[in-house]
Amino acid sequence: MEKVYTDTAKLLKVIADPKRLKIVDMLSCGELCACRILDAFQITQPTLSHDMKLLVDAGIVNDRREGKNIYYSLNNDVLDQLQKTLASIFTEKENCICQNQSCCTD
Repeated sequence: MEKVYTDTAKLLKVIADPKRLKIVDMLSCGELCACRILDAFQITQPTLSHDMKLLVDAGIVNDRREGKNIYYSLNNDVLDQLQKTLASIFTEKENCICQNQSCCTD
């Protein structure tokens, strides 16, 4: 379970940035060219490239090149798994970690 916590924390860290979270929201409507994403922010192209690299490296976003343009889309498999993992963590379940804590006995 520790690996699940570590992997989930890495994904959450990447999308914890407001700009990257907005990018994920933008991509929820479908694939976008980097130039369309850049137009939504007051940032430079290298800054956008850095943010997109983090999202792609985390597996949250897919990228593809078409000529000189790069297109981005959400990796729905990774996001679906993230949602399932968070739902599991936020819900009491059989063999839940909270049942294994013995620090507070009466």
